[in-house]
Amino acid sequence: MSVGAEQTLAAPPPPESRTRALWSAVRARPQLVVGLAVLLFFVVIGVFSPLILSEDPQTKVGEVFEPPSSAHVLGTDGGGADMLSMLIAGTRVSLLVGFAAALVSALIGGTVGLLSGYLGGKTDTVLMRITDYFLVIPDVPLMIIVAALFGRSLTNIILIIGLIYWTTTARIIRAQVITVRERVYVKRARSIGAGNARLVFRHVLPQVAPLLIANTILLVALAIFAETFITFLGLGDPSLISWGRLIENAFKDDAILNEAWWAIVPPGVCVTLLILACTMIGQSMEDALNPRLRVGHLSVRRFRLGPE
Repeated sequence: MSVGAEQTLAAPPPPESRTRALWSAVRARPQLVVGLAVLLFFVVIGVFSPLILSEDPQTKVGEVFEPPSSAHVLGTDGGGADMLSMLIAGTRVSLLVGFAAALVSALIGGTVGLLSGYLGGKTDTVLMRITDYFLVIPDVPLMIIVAALFGRSLTNIILIIGLIYWTTTARIIRAQVITVRERVYVKRARSIGAGNARLVFRHVLPQVAPLLIANTILLVALAIFAETFITFLGLGDPSLISWGRLIENAFKDDAILNEAWWAIVPPGVCVTLLILACTMIGQSMEDALNPRLRVGHLSVRRFRLGPE
């Protein structure tokens, strides 16, 4: 056998592609598959809701608080509108607020955390003090004040949620960036003349991106919950249908006194399922994309010295 043939046989197999590795990680985590399935289900309903609904969902189609039947699977609300149609219409708005507010929060928090952790010094001190100020501001009073000053539009709700919940992302990303900037390959790249922009976008940002993505998914769940209780307090856009507005309307129309559980339970279950799905996805993605967490289950007690 020739030397070339021996080298060919001894050559290691080609490394697994990143897509295949990610797919393997997805299949190894059932909770990620379940969370993605639930989230995809709601996304499909939200995207195709204009095609699913043939008429205005707020149209009166039956008696007030009519119980579930073959004609109306989830009954009717306090205005006689079909609850199933209202739920489908509310899915679009709730998802839009959740993803848009999470994106705003991730952009602000990621930028602040990246700059604060990489630059350090006075920049870090100033940005972290601003973060601390936003962190201690009460959420609900600020939402009430902003809604009263700037109006109850969907854009304002998205901005309110995004501007309130970016602080956690900033602190998490800052802590990760501080550890990454001190690694050997970053210092080596800086020593050969790499600029700050190249170091950030080629070396630091790819390392913190998995954590940012996972945290953004978790922010979607937090934003959906925030939109629900903002609307429940009467601060939502009155011209749009969302799950929070359905719960608000049920309480205004005394659904509890009328024992109309179908006017409250379905939107509450939808909010719970979507929040649970986003939480499962966020935690699973963090485990799959962050290699350091793959050995997080190991205990110090397992590393014992053998007998002499």
